[in-house]
Order: sequence, then structure tokens, then C-alpha cells
Amino acid sequence: MARVRTGVRALSAVLAAVLGASALAGCSSTGGKRAEERARQAAAQGRAAVDTPRWTVAMVTHSGSGDTFWDIVQNGAKQAAAKDNIKFLYANSDEGQQQAQLVQSYIDKKVDGLIVTLAKPDAMKAVVAQAVKAGIPVITVNSGAAESKKFGALTHIGQDETIAGEAVGEELDRRGRKKALCVIHEQGNVGHEQRCAGAKKTFGGEMQNLYVDGTNMPDVQASVEAKLQTDRSIDAVVTLGAPFADAAVKAKETAGSKAEIDTFDLNAKVATSLSSGTLGFAVDQQPYLQGYEAVDLLWLHRYNADVLGGGRPVLTGPQIITEKDAGALEEYTKRGTR
Repeated sequence: MARVRTGVRALSAVLAAVLGASALAGCSSTGGKRAEERARQAAAQGRAAVDTPRWTVAMVTHSGSGDTFWDIVQNGAKQAAAKDNIKFLYANSDEGQQQAQLVQSYIDKKVDGLIVTLAKPDAMKAVVAQAVKAGIPVITVNSGAAESKKFGALTHIGQDETIAGEAVGEELDRRGRKKALCVIHEQGNVGHEQRCAGAKKTFGGEMQNLYVDGTNMPDVQASVEAKLQTDRSIDAVVTLGAPFADAAVKAKETAGSKAEIDTFDLNAKVATSLSSGTLGFAVDQQPYLQGYEAVDLLWLHRYNADVLGGGRPVLTGPQIITEKDAGALEEYTKRGTR
């Protein structure tokens, strides 16, 4: 009964806010804008916009150390958690079994919702099934779109890696490239393989995969440099994460290559490099949106039994970002939301 009364109070608060905003808008468009701005400021300051109980949501990803992509995902998740009065927990490991153990630890703590990545689905299948059996709703993000529904998750939020790869192949063709290198920095990550396979499918030229140790940036640079020195016909290098694009740029300079460097994912450094022409293009999958929507959807599911996607993934990308787009996004990359 207490939960019902809480829901009624929350719904009343929402209706009051809507009616109040409507009244302000009726008197003045400026007043309406001010009301919206106040609501955004409240969320930005960490004040909850609802009075539902303080539920706990945990996110466990396959991120290695130092990958700024996941900082942006967390920024989105934390913003939604503040708005929704959610206690947000985060853990990560790039080892599949260790990631599964982290998920199990949150199951044991009886969290109210779980957000997981399925870069290594075989290692995660059993523990996701345990979460679902325990009555904990699960949302998958970023990787694992093909397995998400089969494993029992509510929905998947992210980009389709094959479609994203195909977009890269088409963009390389538009740029007249003939021979490309696809740099895979995490062996066993099915999403990375799908990206390169998708690019190879639509690219009219030749594409080779290069496997590197993504936990060792000097090794990444040295491996790309050696390949560019050995094969001067390579005219494009595609990295699968923003931090690796910088290593590829340095490798290009040291090798004396004229290859264009392109990358998946966007951050402040990538936006600046796009604007200067150091990078050709980037593929943005909007990681902030992945974190934000995952937390917000778990709140909506707990509060109102809502589910997005209709059984299909909710796509946040891909979007091809070039020099002409980068300037407008730099402000957002600097604050960690793009």
C-alpha cells in the first residue's frame, strides 16, 4: 500500500508540474522556457525530480582501464540516476569471467536493476539468467544486441555493430579509399569483430584486420606503425575506440604514411582532431544516451512497468561525424556528454 501511495504522489507531482508549465506557457513563452530551465538545473544539481523510493541500479561493463568512452556512459547514467532518485553503482572488467563475478556480487546484494554489456556473451549468459530468475530486471547496453532478448533482458540500448561497420565501409568508399586497416584492440569482443566485418562487407576496396593489445598503448602505436611501414598502399586506418585514434595518428606520423585515420566513438580529443583535419571521420554511438536511457528505463519499468523497443534494440547510433559537424559538438564533448 505504501508503494501505491508513493506512486500516486509521484504521479500528482508530475501532473502538477505539467499543468504549471502549461499555465506559464499560456502567459508567456519566456515563462515556459524558464520553468524548463529550472527543471534542468535541478537535475544538473543532483536533485531528484521524483519522490519514488531510492532504488539501487548497478552497471557492470567489459571496460578496461583508461577507456574514456565508459566515462561518458557513466556520466549519462549518473545524470538519470540523480533525476530518478536512484543509487547508482558501477563496476567493470575486461575479463569475461571476472565481469560475470561482478554481476553475481550485485545479484547477491539484491539490487533493484542491472545494466550489463555482453561483449563476451558466453561468459555472461549464466549470470544474466540468474539475475532474471532472481526477479532483477536486466538491460543490456553497448554490446550484445543479438543475445540480449535470448538471455532474458528487457531490452538492448546501443548501436547495431554490423550496421555501424557497414556505414564505415560506405564512408570509406565515398572518400575514395582503396585499402584499409581495421584495428581490433580487444580479442574475443564480438562487437569489434562485427564492426570490422560490416565495414569489409560494404567497402569496395581491400580491408585487413590488425589485432593489438588495447591495454598497452605503446604496443598499439608500434603495431600500427609497423603495418604502415610494411604496406605503403594502406590509405585508411580505422580504430574501434577514441583513445586508439590518437595512437594511430602518432603511428602514421612516425611511419611517414599518408593514410587517413578514422575512428569509432567521439570524445573531446577526437572532436578537436576532426576540426583540424587530423582525423577524417568518427562514428558516434552516443554513449551518454546509452547510460542515461538504461537507468531511466529501469526506473520507468519499476514505477510504471514500461518497456522500450518492442522486443528490438533501441538504437543510439551510428552517426558519422566529420569536420563540418565537429565544431557544433565540441562544447558537449568537453563537458563529457558526447
